[in-house]
Amino acid sequence: MKILVINGPNLNMLGIREPGIYGKSTYSDLVEMIKKRAEALGVQTEFFQSNHEGDIVDKIQAAYNDADGIIINPAAYTHTSIAILDALKAVAIPTVEVHISDISQREDFRKLSYVSLIAQKTICGKGFDGYLEALDYLSHRRVELRMV
Repeated sequence: MKILVINGPNLNMLGIREPGIYGKSTYSDLVEMIKKRAEALGVQTEFFQSNHEGDIVDKIQAAYNDADGIIINPAAYTHTSIAILDALKAVAIPTVEVHISDISQREDFRKLSYVSLIAQKTICGKGFDGYLEALDYLSHRRVELRMV
C-alpha cells in the first residue's frame, strides 16, 4: 500500500510559523513521525509539500494509478481551492483531510473546507497526531477492502 502525504502552503515553515497554533516541531519532524508509523504499518509513503496550488493539483493527478490513499493538509487552499477539490474528485483515490489546528474554532473564513466535500474523513485540531490517525484510517480501510 502506498500513501501520498500532501502538505500545502506555509507548512514548510512549521516550527517557525505561529508556534502557539502549530507548535514548535518542524516539517522534518512531521515527516519522520509519519515515516515511523508507516514503517510499523508496512505502508509505503511519499511526501510532497508545495506553496503553489497548480503543483498540488499536478501531484494529485500524478497519483492516479500510483497511490492507494492520500493524506492532504491543503492549508490555506482548504478554503479557496476548487481546483484541488476537482483534482481529488478526478482521481477518486481515498482521501483523508488533516489540519493541525481546529479550523472550526478559528476565523470564520477558515471554517469552509472544499476538500471536506470529497474527503472520506476530516481530522482537525489533533496536531501532528492527526496525520497518524489518517494513516491508521487509510491503512485499516485497505485491509477491510481486501477482506470484502
